[in-house]
Amino acid sequence: MYRIIAALLAAASCASVAQAQTAPPVEAREVTTLSQALTLAGVASPNVEAAEAGVSAAEQGRTVAGLRPNPSVSVEVENFAGTGPYRGVGESETTVGFALPLELGGKRGARVGVANARLDRARLETAVTAADVRLRVTQAYIVAVAAERRLIVAREQLRIAEEAVRVASDRVMVGATSPIDEQRAQVQLVNARTEVQRAERTVAVTRSNLERLIGQPIVGDLDQAWFDRTGTYGPTAPVNVENTLSYAVASADFTIADAGVRLARSQRIPDLTLSAGTRRIESSNSQAMVVGVSIPLPLFNRGTASVSQATAERSQADARRRGIRLDADAAIADATADRDNAAAAVLASGPALEAAIESARIARVGYGEGKFDQLVLIDAERTLLQTRTALIDALAAYHDAEARLERLTAPAPSLTGDTQ
Repeated sequence: MYRIIAALLAAASCASVAQAQTAPPVEAREVTTLSQALTLAGVASPNVEAAEAGVSAAEQGRTVAGLRPNPSVSVEVENFAGTGPYRGVGESETTVGFALPLELGGKRGARVGVANARLDRARLETAVTAADVRLRVTQAYIVAVAAERRLIVAREQLRIAEEAVRVASDRVMVGATSPIDEQRAQVQLVNARTEVQRAERTVAVTRSNLERLIGQPIVGDLDQAWFDRTGTYGPTAPVNVENTLSYAVASADFTIADAGVRLARSQRIPDLTLSAGTRRIESSNSQAMVVGVSIPLPLFNRGTASVSQATAERSQADARRRGIRLDADAAIADATADRDNAAAAVLASGPALEAAIESARIARVGYGEGKFDQLVLIDAERTLLQTRTALIDALAAYHDAEARLERLTAPAPSLTGDTQ
């Protein structure tokens, strides 16, 4: 008689668990896609605004570099307010002069060259900032989607734990099993509720972090369908690192340093200052012209130290450029391996998840009919949870590796190379 009652209770419980495994249809809600999040973040990011301001500053710097030195006007009064015949202003001499500096050695062209190189670097910085914002938002989106998926799994496990408690209680009530089974089921239920609470807090935090990046609250759901999609993986065509954004930035730094060497060399050539004016002599009420040429004497500062410094900085920039190329190759290889490993894990998790679901179903039915011990059921449920969690981790790792690969292989924009 007990076995008949236990079997009936098990059949009812299994039907309830099957309903819990198949989630009821939910209302269609607005979905915030990754593309929408990236668009919003590009508008709201202060880093993008800062990079654009840097371009504007570099453009003004190029204008300043192309300006010639300003001329100067001087007024001198001599031989007055002294003693003897120079007591008044009768013997004074007033000179009004005009001086024009002449830059020699190509200084203006060298300055413009440095300014143009810095302008190109600023334009590259806008592309770098946009790529960094894209990577950061994508990774935040991945974390938030994965958190929502873990919350879904935690709630499913909670429903399963609640059904398990009912099954254990019914079996204990009819005397088909020991009361310890009900206690074990209660422990599993408490753990499942705690996991749901933890998952809910994680979802709130990850969504809040994503909202800060995009600059507005997320009303609907995130794109779970995108999270489930994985592309092809395996050997791909080699990436030309010299066309990537990171290498272009290093090359721009080298170009700035190289232009700095030319500027330092041009500074070694002294400039001329031409002056012309007129002098009025009060004692004879006459005027005379005054002309002059001045040139600095390079006695103490010959500019050799500046050239040596600029040359060393150019060597440093060249070494960094070569180092960045090596680092980029290694980073691309690592990200590619991470992507392929994650994709393989996702592919293998399909059959594993089906087997875990079926194993848990058989364990529930068997336990309800008294064929299996409760520890078998607990182990099957634990395996199902681990398999679901492993799938989520693999999907998150795949999308993260894809995002890193996109950032590492981002192409450099074409620069106009404007000159003035």
